[in-house]
Amino acid sequence: MWLYLSMPVTSGLVGYVTNVLAIKMMFHPLDAIGKPPLLGWQGIVPSKAGKMASIACDTMVPQLVTEREIFERLDPERIAEELEQPMVQLVDQLMDEIMREYQPALWESLPLRVRDLIIKRVQADAPDVVAEVMDDIKTNIDQVFDLKDMVVTTLVRDKSLINKIFLETGKDEFAFIGRSGFYFGFLFGIAQMIGWTFYKADFQLPAFGLLVGYLTNFIALKMIFMPQDPRRIGPWKIQGLFHKRQKEVARDYGRLIADEIVTPSNILEGVLKGPYSDRVFNMIARNVSRTIDEQSGIARPFVAWTVGTRNYIAMKEAAIQRLVEQLPHLIEFADDYAAEAMDLQSVLSTRLSALPPAEFEAMLRPAFQEDEWMLIAVGAALGFMVGVGQLFLFKMLATPAAAVATLLPAGLIA
Repeated sequence: MWLYLSMPVTSGLVGYVTNVLAIKMMFHPLDAIGKPPLLGWQGIVPSKAGKMASIACDTMVPQLVTEREIFERLDPERIAEELEQPMVQLVDQLMDEIMREYQPALWESLPLRVRDLIIKRVQADAPDVVAEVMDDIKTNIDQVFDLKDMVVTTLVRDKSLINKIFLETGKDEFAFIGRSGFYFGFLFGIAQMIGWTFYKADFQLPAFGLLVGYLTNFIALKMIFMPQDPRRIGPWKIQGLFHKRQKEVARDYGRLIADEIVTPSNILEGVLKGPYSDRVFNMIARNVSRTIDEQSGIARPFVAWTVGTRNYIAMKEAAIQRLVEQLPHLIEFADDYAAEAMDLQSVLSTRLSALPPAEFEAMLRPAFQEDEWMLIAVGAALGFMVGVGQLFLFKMLATPAAAVATLLPAGLIA
């Protein structure tokens, strides 16, 4: 009798385990093991990180926030003020390096007082250059920065990050998938027990295992996203679990995006290394070059004659190149101000919580929808394998001990 009574429990465990394993297989491993999909595996989300990131990003840009809005919140003068001290140190270092590299004899021959005067004049203008560059970027933001490209690049580079977005914003839904697997599996197990009582066929247990693995995933997915809007059925009001938690999900999503992806340092990297990086470099070069020429002032013809016009141009280009290389480290000093000024967490959370249900669903659904059939198929396959194991166990326990003994090697019996 206990074999029969164990069927609902076993079926419930099958539903739970297959659902949990299917979710794990959606996100892990990050890198391919073997040769997927037949001779290996890679998590569904990491394997299509670019496409997943692009779909998820469509919800954010431009519906929730735009490149122009992000930069409009930044004050160029305040950025210059935040970077003044590190810029002073950087100018000192760059001037000394470049002069020693291109004109060591001339630089060494200058009195220390003169060298210090030249460096201080450039240092005094450095904050103004930063403010002018920032103002130029704000004015031409549509031509120098692609927010979607930056987000997709960041997520593809760090696949664990796109996993984190889906897993943290959908944590309650994924937990529900696991729990519901047990509940629905238990109910199917009762039907299995009744069926096995009256009719015993070898195909029955594997078939039920496959059915449990399939239906528990299928039903759970439907309950997460449907219905989008609240519906009343008798005394009950039902709504998809994900939509019911819209405000909570919006808060978590806004925090993750602001803290992990659309950060000041990532934005700067997107500006400097994105699809419009050449335009940005030319913009910075124009401002820095003008400042260097202005600082040469009346002595510029003398400087050009002394170091050679070609050498003078090479020195300016080297200064610009090294300044651009140092900018990602430099901007870290303005991170706190920039993060506070952009206030992306609040902006994204507020706007996401106000999205219509269909647009809100598009934020998490891609993780399921892209390969939803595979998630269900994995659950069905795992359930089928457990059903086969269950069949062998029942057969073995139902076989008389003497018959089992005849199947064992003589040495083992001894």
